[in-house]
Amino acid sequence: MKPKILILGITGGIGRAFALACQKRGWHIKALHRDPSLVKSGLNELNNINWVKGDAMNKEALCSAAADVDIIFHGVNPPGYKNWRKLAIPMLENSISAAIANGARLVFPGNIYNFGPDAWPLVDEKSPQNPKTEKGEIRVEMEQLLTKSVKSGGKALILRAGDFFGPNAIGSWYAQGMIKPGKKLKSVLYPGRHDAGHNWAYLPDYAETFCQMIEKSDQLSDFEAFHFGGHYFENGVDIVKETARITGISHRPIRKMPWWVFKLASPFVSLFRELLEMRYLWDETVQLNNSKLVKFLGSEPHTPTKDALKQTLKSFNCL
Repeated sequence: MKPKILILGITGGIGRAFALACQKRGWHIKALHRDPSLVKSGLNELNNINWVKGDAMNKEALCSAAADVDIIFHGVNPPGYKNWRKLAIPMLENSISAAIANGARLVFPGNIYNFGPDAWPLVDEKSPQNPKTEKGEIRVEMEQLLTKSVKSGGKALILRAGDFFGPNAIGSWYAQGMIKPGKKLKSVLYPGRHDAGHNWAYLPDYAETFCQMIEKSDQLSDFEAFHFGGHYFENGVDIVKETARITGISHRPIRKMPWWVFKLASPFVSLFRELLEMRYLWDETVQLNNSKLVKFLGSEPHTPTKDALKQTLKSFNCL
């Protein structure tokens, strides 16, 4: 039987990629949005979406939207790193309530914020979660909510990944900081230490992995967490070197992130403060161990790096 999916955050990069993967399978898709009329035209590649007007901050509206669904995909995040505690926690609590009320499994895209130095460099699902940042602490709280929900009849699936890139992933570090969407590239930027390892998730692969797991949900326990290996670069800078080769600008120097400007402006610009807090992830080697995932699925969906970057650059009109 085809599962029924409710997607929160379908206009974001992860939610959109997941919706496309579900659509290819012919699954029944609902999408919650505050004003569906504003977003339909921007998602032309998505068809047969049952749009439901509502806000993830409204528990009653969310519970109503989740009626009869098998999966709630919680792909919604506060924009621009702002108000995480005031928004992220309540939205997740509402999703958990909706999932329990309707007997659905809550599917949650995780990241590496909730791990600290004692878990590096190779991180698996059992690594300690002792973050050194506020956003990391919030992520730990969110995962704890999912774990505790099982006692109340909840079911949850977490798939943790590194930074993401891919078609239409406008909110990613790759699109916002390393390239300039909308025109042919003249240079590329790398924010971190060149020799520090870095994990990336190509969104179509990441979304496909979620779908394959949902197809095997009868083999999952009520709470499961997996790590997505994705594209790991032992020397993190290699992702921009490959980008430069694809776009024919290998002769151009790789630009550095002007972190000193962020530091000077941080007292006045909240986004800069938030970005500075996460700078450590660009200067330390953090790699996700996907052994559990590979054992469960047999293999991890993986598009060759060159092809993944070409599709990403094409979507941003950079080729």
